[in-house]
Amino acid sequence: MDEILWIIIGVLLLSIILSNINQLREDNKRTNKILVKIAKEMGLIPEPSVNEEIKSLILDGKKIKAIKMYRESTGLGLVDAKRDIDLLSEKLKNQEI
Repeated sequence: MDEILWIIIGVLLLSIILSNINQLREDNKRTNKILVKIAKEMGLIPEPSVNEEIKSLILDGKKIKAIKMYRESTGLGLVDAKRDIDLLSEKLKNQEI
């Protein structure tokens, strides 16, 4: 019976710790978004430009390489870089038609 009580206490403590970690992550994301917005408003972060090599990779169907190169040049995360490359890909397809 004593072991079950310790297991329950351990699980509760672990869930509290994980909850706090998730809250800190969300706070960190929110703070980073605000800082990026402030930096853009002040002109400290220029909008990322897409070079011809990335466009060429997209047109050749090498989106993964394009995303990787875009991430390296902009410092964006995977989700944001993929979103931008997908948008660029759609724009490029519409121009070809």
